[in-house]
Amino acid sequence: MSFLAKEFMKVAKSELKERFTEKKPDKTKGNTSETAMYPNYNQPYNQGGYNQQQSQYPNQSSQGGYPPSSNTPYPPSSGYGFNQPQGNGNQIGFVASGNPSSAPGYPSGNACPSSGSGYLFSNPGYPSSNTGYPQSGQGYPPSSSYPSNPGYPGQNNPSQNTVYPSNQHYPSSNAYPNYQQPPGAYQSYQPSGAHQTYASDSVHITYPAPHNSSAPIMYSNPSIRADPNANPQHDAETLRKAMKGLGCNKDKVIQVLCARSSAQRQQIGLAFKQLYGKDLINELKSELSGDFENLILALMENPVKYDADQLHKAMAGIGTRESVLIEIMTTRNNAQIHQLRQVYQQVYGKDLEKDLIGETSGHFKRLLVSLCTGARDESNQTDPLRANQDARKLYKAGEQRLGTDESCFNAILASQNFAQLRIVFDEYQKTCGHSIEQAIASEFSGDIKDGLEAVIKSIRNRPGYFAELLYNSMKGLGTRDGDLIRIIVTRSEIDLADIRNEYQRIYGKSLESAISGDCSGSYKEGLIALVKGN
Repeated sequence: MSFLAKEFMKVAKSELKERFTEKKPDKTKGNTSETAMYPNYNQPYNQGGYNQQQSQYPNQSSQGGYPPSSNTPYPPSSGYGFNQPQGNGNQIGFVASGNPSSAPGYPSGNACPSSGSGYLFSNPGYPSSNTGYPQSGQGYPPSSSYPSNPGYPGQNNPSQNTVYPSNQHYPSSNAYPNYQQPPGAYQSYQPSGAHQTYASDSVHITYPAPHNSSAPIMYSNPSIRADPNANPQHDAETLRKAMKGLGCNKDKVIQVLCARSSAQRQQIGLAFKQLYGKDLINELKSELSGDFENLILALMENPVKYDADQLHKAMAGIGTRESVLIEIMTTRNNAQIHQLRQVYQQVYGKDLEKDLIGETSGHFKRLLVSLCTGARDESNQTDPLRANQDARKLYKAGEQRLGTDESCFNAILASQNFAQLRIVFDEYQKTCGHSIEQAIASEFSGDIKDGLEAVIKSIRNRPGYFAELLYNSMKGLGTRDGDLIRIIVTRSEIDLADIRNEYQRIYGKSLESAISGDCSGSYKEGLIALVKGN
């Protein structure tokens, strides 16, 4: 190529280079950089599309799938793109150590990591969504809803079906508020505040709070009622004068103690100790003797402990007095049974049910155990159709078959309420043409027969049942004074006036005349004073 041609090519290349070469922008003049193309972008480009430098995670407020930043508990509901722990992944009961750090690289507040973020939900303090903790927005339960003592259930009581008293210690002056008994029945005096204790020699007894009982009051005609005009200090002075010096004015003792309620007698004992520094019961023991002493000491005893003593005495030593077990266990309501069991445990260090099992046998034992649960239906609800069905069940379990299915009788007679059982008895009469009592007499024998008959009699006519027991205690040669005292004392503030009337109706003579014919002296006068009443 010629020299001119080469020079021409150089000039052409130089012009082309100058024409197509781009000049660098002047940073001090105009917006010719990327900021002109992206007017709202004022920071270096960051891959991933997030425009917040403080965190790798999206702003919570702009993401619809995340919970709001509030003090809500973990975990969120499922479906946020990460596998929530299941089963034992988070141990319930561990306390959370706090929220995740708010430093860069962690979500602020309570935000959850996004799908594929690579971070694990590792804080062990937050249970999974299946643990039963409150849903989002409710928070954890306040600390007050948990018991203060670890390992114990909540403070709210169960049913009485729990079947035992809660952590309360002593009955009020009316030990069975819902039983609606006459004043003084199964009561105990409160020396101070809400607590009451009873000292019997060296035994210190704490009386449990009564269970609520919906038992309808069947009879409410006591012979002894609380005297509204009585003064415990004045009565204590009267007793002190009666026992001071040689001998004892027993008439004064009767005048005071046989005309006061059980709660008032407890007040008299307290006043006596306060005034004279002596125990009234010990003073009475030193001044009295025989059956009269037993009567007065029974009056001074707390009714719950008196029942416990009577049961223990009936089972102590060789042999068992089943009639005492039957009388007490078939005529006490649920609340009384529960109190009786607790006091028996405190006084004798034994379980009443276990003692009953050890001292009885067979189907009689099963009946007593059923009654000892204190779980009978105590409502007034009745179902005639069910009563007819139960009457037929009893017939099939007894008279219709060879042998007897005793468990069927136990299941019905020891569990249903009195109103329902009366209908069952009527239905049995209609179905079979004779009474349920006749069926029991023909199908059973021994202690189980006596027990079932006692249940039926006490349901049909409880005052009549006790009138019969009183008659049996005095008939024939001699008197069963223990039975006589127990029935007169324990029923005096419940239905002794009704028993007195039934005795007259059934046997054609007064209860007072029967006592006069079998008893004598101050013992007789004390019993008659209780029967006549105040």
